[in-house]
Amino acid sequence: MAILEGIQIQNYRALRDITLGKTINSSGGKLPRLIAVIGANGVGKSSLLDALGFIGDCLTEGVEAACDKQHRGGFERLRTQGSTGPIQFEIRYRENQNSRTIDYTLEIDADKNGRPHVKHERLRQSRGGAKVAGKAYSFLDLTQGKGFVWAGESTEEQEGKDKSPVQMSDRQVLGISTLGTLSDHPRISLFRSFLSGWYLSYFIPQLARSQPISGADPHLNQTGANLANYLQFVERQKPKEFKAMLQRLALKVPGLQEIKQDRAQDRRLLLEFHAKGYKEPFFQQDMSDGTLKFLAYLLLMEDPDPAPLVGIEEPENGLHHQLLGLLAAEFKEFAEKPRGPQVLITTHAPSLIDALTPDEVWILEKADDGFARARRAADIVGVQPMYDEGLPMGSLWYSNHFGIGNP
Repeated sequence: MAILEGIQIQNYRALRDITLGKTINSSGGKLPRLIAVIGANGVGKSSLLDALGFIGDCLTEGVEAACDKQHRGGFERLRTQGSTGPIQFEIRYRENQNSRTIDYTLEIDADKNGRPHVKHERLRQSRGGAKVAGKAYSFLDLTQGKGFVWAGESTEEQEGKDKSPVQMSDRQVLGISTLGTLSDHPRISLFRSFLSGWYLSYFIPQLARSQPISGADPHLNQTGANLANYLQFVERQKPKEFKAMLQRLALKVPGLQEIKQDRAQDRRLLLEFHAKGYKEPFFQQDMSDGTLKFLAYLLLMEDPDPAPLVGIEEPENGLHHQLLGLLAAEFKEFAEKPRGPQVLITTHAPSLIDALTPDEVWILEKADDGFARARRAADIVGVQPMYDEGLPMGSLWYSNHFGIGNP
């Protein structure tokens, strides 16, 4: 499974210049499989997740449409207040453990009419060997929609060969979006697939209670509105595994004894939840918001083909505090599976990060200039020794050892 090793975000709302992990511009440690971002209200945690969604929207819809989404309000509202530079991202990822790192640069600016466009875009891979260590060669390099692309695998021996000029006809469209669909550019295609596969969860219990018409969806969507269709897909594809999944879920959801499957008259899949102390079963429409949300997260982690990166904002909302340690352990196990995704969560709950290590916790806080800065808990003096002595991360946070006060 491909993994994000680091990301730098510049001029995106409160995130004037933050870096998580290792990028081409930083020497920090690479990001782990599970990342928790903590911090006070208003420091930019929501903006961080939205920035990840923004990159995906730029890829699938174009930069202007991504900027103009209702919750963003246009380029100038997105660009950090007082900044005149472009919104910029540096992404470093690795296709697998044995591959070299690949770096992607994206700069988005506005023209004289205020319309956002792709100012610069570059996809490059680090070289191998001692003679060329630290250098990189490009698969794609475009400035103002014009530049070059290299076909094939673009090894050191091939560099300079198969180099083709490119002129984008629409500067709203990312070069990786267009060229990544062509078999001539396998590296670009792999990165495009990695980026387009990012999943951000904005679960809405009321939508998850709905029973849509019969049909099957291969993945749970962002709001959980297709929960019934997602279950139907898993049941159709792997009926034996589906029954085993229901047994696992029944053991993990507090108060449940058994989960059985049934069919409505129109052939829709229904789940019967048998709870302790109740003779009659109940259905997802009857679940409390917290129980339904917890169930949805567990179902997300049962996806047989998960996204490479899963982002969840404040998963603790609506959940009993005693469930948070269990949920954190489930996230950790999910991320460490051989085909598991990388998981990034934002949280205000100390009990959710008790299961995490100092390498897995990042702190967002406002610097003296009013903009966000990011620090890894492991880099704060004294945190690692206290963790090694047995103090959990949530307790260290709550007792202000991170220097940001109580949550």
